[in-house]
Amino acid sequence: LEEAAFQLQQIFRIDISIAFNILGIESMRANHYKAAYTCFKLAADRGYSKAQFNVGLCYEHGRGTEKDLEKAAFYYYLAASNRHPMAQYRYARCLLCHRPESEWDSLQKAVTFLEQAAMAGITEAQAYLGVFYLRRLQPKEKRGLKYLLLAAENGDSQSRYHVGICYEKGLGVQRDLAAALRHYRQAAAAGSKDAQQRVQA
Repeated sequence: LEEAAFQLQQIFRIDISIAFNILGIESMRANHYKAAYTCFKLAADRGYSKAQFNVGLCYEHGRGTEKDLEKAAFYYYLAASNRHPMAQYRYARCLLCHRPESEWDSLQKAVTFLEQAAMAGITEAQAYLGVFYLRRLQPKEKRGLKYLLLAAENGDSQSRYHVGICYEKGLGVQRDLAAALRHYRQAAAAGSKDAQQRVQA
């Protein structure tokens, strides 16, 4: 009986969190930012990862509350720890953009979260990782190309452009100018100005 009561409490807690998060989303759509922030925060404090992510967005963009990048990173971390893929990407970006260069642990943690987000299908994480691996001091070209291809397949024209560069320069793949031109054309057709310039060149 105690176990059943505990399970009911958990279900009730989750349902309330979902309801608060939905109210927050509806309030945000109606431009009632303070009400949205309050609803997200109530759900986030109950451990609901989608709401934790939304609180992070509120702090990052100053919607319904003061802009505070440290608090944004904290809420992204909470959601990322609960396997929220977009929060994993956002938290990793916070770590990479605001960490001192000497903090190797932060870099490793950021890469781990980026890889988790990329494998969950977050195109932004795939694109970021692709370029990250190609531009390291000791590039991992094959790994970079792998993530760029994933992002390109998800419709990211800049990643398709970078795949073209890989084929043109032989980064992580055998040099193939015909394949490079094919990728540049696809990226150009999808709106990449860089790719349009490469096609003309």
